[in-house]
Amino acid sequence: MFESRIDLQSLTDTVATIRAEVGNVLVGQSHTLDLLLTALLADGHVLLEGVPGVAKTLTAKLLAKTISVQFSRIQFTPDLMPSDVLGTSVFQPKTGEFLFRPGPVFANIVLIDEINRAPAKTQAALFEVMEERQVTNDGTTYQLDPPFMVLATQNPVEQEGTYRLPEAQLDRFLFKIVVDYPEADDEVAILRGHHQRRHLTDAIAAVQAVLTADQLTQLRDSVQRVHVEDNLFHYIAQIVRDTRANKSLYLGASPRASVALLNSAKALATLRGRDFVTPEDVQELAYPVLRHRVLLTPEREMEGGTADEVIGQIVERIEVPR
Repeated sequence: MFESRIDLQSLTDTVATIRAEVGNVLVGQSHTLDLLLTALLADGHVLLEGVPGVAKTLTAKLLAKTISVQFSRIQFTPDLMPSDVLGTSVFQPKTGEFLFRPGPVFANIVLIDEINRAPAKTQAALFEVMEERQVTNDGTTYQLDPPFMVLATQNPVEQEGTYRLPEAQLDRFLFKIVVDYPEADDEVAILRGHHQRRHLTDAIAAVQAVLTADQLTQLRDSVQRVHVEDNLFHYIAQIVRDTRANKSLYLGASPRASVALLNSAKALATLRGRDFVTPEDVQELAYPVLRHRVLLTPEREMEGGTADEVIGQIVERIEVPR
């Protein structure tokens, strides 16, 4: 046992309550939920990738329901225009002026379903708002109210009618979480719960908000005070730098990835009741932080390699600080 230098009791209690509320509806996906909570505390956006029917959208909606903030959902389609997301200026005949009407992105938690179905022009419209938390329209900049978090989903299998996300946009996501099929026992529990509950909509509506925007700000302040040993800065930098020199990778991770790995490791430490980061935190988060920020060489792709395999080799090769 150790005495924490930061009071994490409020954070621990809040996270436990969120898990309980979500667990009333969602079966399994505990790792996905932990990563979403980590991203929430680290003030980052998340890309959820998985085949249809594995509860990507449901998980995002349930997390949003546990926080007392404004939530919006945008269904991306090939005909979606930037103004459909950001908002547009509407002419007012009475005043002879244009009035800006904010789009659905003006919320605290924004769920974007099937983000890879919108064309490049609409994807590019998200660059500014995801990085700078602001929207510029007709020369006027509108700041978004904190907190602001984008949760986006995409299907990795169906490619017809989809567009590859630009690397600059992918780099703005803190995590790319791969949502897999549930375990056998979890799938049985899903069926049992579905049979007993009858109406999923009522169960979702019963989920209570347990966290306000001000409370979230306080929890994030606690995360920023987490202690990080100097050798861990070198460890994180070495992992990220090795992606740029790896022969299996055509594109390595940027310094933004290093910052993302540091911030998320601090958030994960607090989730686990610690006020300090360990190498294990960094190793665990290297996959969701880096997998969407690197590109395999054509040769490695033809061999059937994956980004996770290369990241794993890099992590194993670098000496762990003690």
